[in-house]
Amino acid sequence: MSLNITVIGPGAIGGVIASQLQRGGAEINVLATARSARLIRQHGLRVMDSDQVQVTHPRVAEDAAELGVQDVVFVCTKAHALVGAARSFAPLIGPKTLIVPALNGVPWWFFEGFGGTLEGKHLRAVDPEGGIAHHLPPAQCLGCVVYLASWVDADGVIHPAHHKTLVLGKPVSGRKTDSEEHVGDLLEKAGFNVKRTDDIRREVWLKLWGNLTMNPVSALTGATIDRLVGDPQTRQLAMTLMEEARAVAERLGIDLRMSTAERFEQLDGLGAIRHRCCKTFRPAAHWNSTPSSAPWPRSATCWASRRPSSMRCWGWCASWPSRARPNARETLTRRRCVG
Repeated sequence: MSLNITVIGPGAIGGVIASQLQRGGAEINVLATARSARLIRQHGLRVMDSDQVQVTHPRVAEDAAELGVQDVVFVCTKAHALVGAARSFAPLIGPKTLIVPALNGVPWWFFEGFGGTLEGKHLRAVDPEGGIAHHLPPAQCLGCVVYLASWVDADGVIHPAHHKTLVLGKPVSGRKTDSEEHVGDLLEKAGFNVKRTDDIRREVWLKLWGNLTMNPVSALTGATIDRLVGDPQTRQLAMTLMEEARAVAERLGIDLRMSTAERFEQLDGLGAIRHRCCKTFRPAAHWNSTPSSAPWPRSATCWASRRPSSMRCWGWCASWPSRARPNARETLTRRRCVG
């Protein structure tokens, strides 16, 4: 079964997905910004794998209209950039296009097929005007939770960690389509550890459980995860944040089937990783807009403390080397952070 596949955003995550799919035998298009497109056309899509730079040459476009309607679209942009960009992706999406959002945070499709009073609820913190859901219909989405640490160096070479896991699941129950099955098979053939689930919302929340705990505290303190876990005060704060997040999940009817201590043990094994993005926490911090949410004052305080410095500033953001290269020197780039 041959599929027309486009990866939107061939960066640290999307670039790995596009590269490995193409090396696995699939024909891949990438939709990129002008700068990324220029680099890929000049040098190819370059991904470090087993201490060697693997170069692939996917078809590159800067305008979705050049590619037309696709069978499968991987959305790998930053979640906070999707609000302004979703409209430009519309030419890729037909009535049968399978959309695979490989993003962190609470997705816009979260309440599609949820049932009860929250069925189809519009999350304004994620999709303020409904533009994402309009151009990327939730009913056509295949949920994807990404466990892949990756960074891009100053030359545009992508450095993924060895561990690459993707959890796939439909938000709406029902028979899997041929495209859904084929996408999972293609990703496995490309070298990803693919896990299929019938409870994708639980998987989203498990990932978020760690992100909303460590990301804001790391962003506030500038400390790496191992130091946060090792310090008694920040450890206690993180545990409190996790308990607040658990309470929200329970109010939503999501059974995490894991204790807070067990999830914290997983975070404990992450090592010297530092959170460098000031935006990931936004959807979680505004979850109080849902009628079934429980109060989480400490999480809200962390967001409020981070917000002034992220609203309009020039900040230092680090491009951290993967743990596979622990002696590599971190590189610092100054960029504008807009809240």
